Amino acid sequence: MRRTAVALLIIALAGAAGAGIWAFRSATIKAPGFRTASVRRGDLVAAISATGTVEPEAAVDVGAQVAGVIVAFGTDKDGQSITWGSAVDVGTVLAKIDDSLYVAAVKTAKAQIDQYSGQLIRDQAILDRDRVDLARYQTLVAQNAIARQQAEDQFYVVQQDEGTVKLDEGLVEGAKASLLAAQTNLDYCTIKSPVKGVVIDRRVNIGQTVVSSLNAPSLFLIANDLSRIQVWVSVNEADVGGISRGGPATFTVDAIPGRVFRGQVGQVRLNATMTQNVVTYTVEVDTNNSDGALLPYLTANAQFEVGRRKGVLLVPNAALHWWPHDGQVAPGAEQLVHAHRPDKTEQSATIWVAQGGFVRPLLVKTGLTDGGFTEVEGPGLIEGLDAVVGEYARDGRAAQEAVRSPFTPQIFRGPRRDLSQPNQAASPSASAP
Repeated sequence: MRRTAVALLIIALAGAAGAGIWAFRSATIKAPGFRTASVRRGDLVAAISATGTVEPEAAVDVGAQVAGVIVAFGTDKDGQSITWGSAVDVGTVLAKIDDSLYVAAVKTAKAQIDQYSGQLIRDQAILDRDRVDLARYQTLVAQNAIARQQAEDQFYVVQQDEGTVKLDEGLVEGAKASLLAAQTNLDYCTIKSPVKGVVIDRRVNIGQTVVSSLNAPSLFLIANDLSRIQVWVSVNEADVGGISRGGPATFTVDAIPGRVFRGQVGQVRLNATMTQNVVTYTVEVDTNNSDGALLPYLTANAQFEVGRRKGVLLVPNAALHWWPHDGQVAPGAEQLVHAHRPDKTEQSATIWVAQGGFVRPLLVKTGLTDGGFTEVEGPGLIEGLDAVVGEYARDGRAAQEAVRSPFTPQIFRGPRRDLSQPNQAASPSASAP
């Protein structure tokens, strides 16, 4: 009996202690409230962001049209061996291929020309002699000194001689063509720059064998002029419609932090690229690189300006996505929202203004956005007005209002009514607090 009384006493004391702790915490918990941000007036620039690569305006792949071993490199205007970054002019020797076989081919072609030319001279002399004999036979036939058959036989001999001479002339021309081809191949052993520019890449070394095929191997990559450079930006199909030729663009590169480069859109290429069902278009941005700061193939973070507003009212985008719970709307505000339903033909939205422990709606028309703030206008909207962007939990901490990833599991909290559409679920664009 005594043990029972002691147990009951302990339970009573524990309950009293728990009640005291609960009362103390209840007294210290902050009342729920709304997080707000002021409507401010300022300038806004709407831009499309994308990444790209710095590219030369024009680059030429210099290859080899003959096979052989690289035996030497040329020199630039400073007398240095051609390598990466060498400045070259039109006709500058880049490299030399072993020309032993091609020199021999040229000599062989020249020998054939001499041989066929000699045959031509010999056969031409035979033709001339047989023509003289034919004329003499024809005279003797006219005098009835010889038979007509001898003159006819001589006539056919002359025709054969003429055919032989024609054949010799063809052989000479063929040998000349062979000499031209052999000489051209010999000239190809000296690889020269076709343009004035800078060597971006050298892909061979001395002693390396170059094998010519249907596709000429690329030995050097030369940029025409690095003082003018381009950025090739991959833009999503959903954004490319807002980019036009000649429009302004800015970009940055990680290699030069803090510096913003400016350019303009050269063209939007029509050959779209599809990667994992994502369609992108290449947009060329032309920019000046007279100081040589930009190097080819740097990664660029580009922005294309699609709109600019000055001195407009701006609200954080979070204010356009926040939506109150049941019971948070000020009395009578539901009828106000229903009476001023947004026009479906306009870009309308609702922002909420704190009113004591409740919120009241304010219908606005939205304009451009830069991803953080949105241009708004509407009756009753003034600078300095506090728009609700979220709320505090009962423990005083800010509730999580960030837009969640669609792949993150979320707890279903039941439907939320859209005050502008009675008896319907809230718009899917309204984020839960």
